[in-house]
Amino acid sequence: MTTYTQLIYQIVFATRNRQRCLTAPGRYELFNYLTGVFKNKNCHLYRINGVEDHLHIVTHINPNTAISAFVKDIKMASTDFIKREKLFPNFNGWQEGFGAFSYAFCDKDRIIEYVKNQEAHHGVFRKSFKEEYIDLLNEHGITFDEKYLL
Repeated sequence: MTTYTQLIYQIVFATRNRQRCLTAPGRYELFNYLTGVFKNKNCHLYRINGVEDHLHIVTHINPNTAISAFVKDIKMASTDFIKREKLFPNFNGWQEGFGAFSYAFCDKDRIIEYVKNQEAHHGVFRKSFKEEYIDLLNEHGITFDEKYLL
């Protein structure tokens, strides 16, 4: 017998100190690079997007991969790519930690659309990363200590 899963995650993480350094042209190069990383890890990337200080990823993760190891690998690979290609001159790395939120398959299209519209979400609605992140934590019933949400 083989293993079958349908695990939809939204993964969210920010730049170190919420530095607003991920400029639009470089973001698309980064997203294209990360698409290849996901393929190499046998994970299905549904959508990746972000703004100057954070990224959102909607993906299915291979069942043999631990989410924390996966995010660590994504952060390391993207950091190496950013430095090698000199994409974002002021980039000083990613924050410690991340958010990973699971969704039912029937919610997939709604989450993809949400991530697709990050620029408008943060531009028109002027919601900060911290406000958005707290909303996600609350939506998923996650207890948190605000001192870790710098």
